[in-house]
Amino acid sequence: MNIKNLTSALVFPLFASVVSSASLAGYPVDINSAEATELADALEGIGLSKAKAIVSYRDTNGPFLNKDSLTSVRGIGDATLEKNREFILLEPAKPDMN
Repeated sequence: MNIKNLTSALVFPLFASVVSSASLAGYPVDINSAEATELADALEGIGLSKAKAIVSYRDTNGPFLNKDSLTSVRGIGDATLEKNREFILLEPAKPDMN
């Protein structure tokens, strides 16, 4: 095996694991203002269907007051909340300037 093949055999799997891990990693998102697609992209275990449920719940019941209240959304349990706790933001409500 020449050095080029050896390098490819060693580097590619490492690179692939880094890229795939990064695509699965969450990122901070404000659950009181994000659109469904952003929630689905940012939170682990939250697909578009659950993300739409979060937005619908928020529209009906008002902003989430704390991270734990996310479990009030049907289909969001404690395990999903804990996987995402560090990525969930709750920005203060902006005052209405009217």
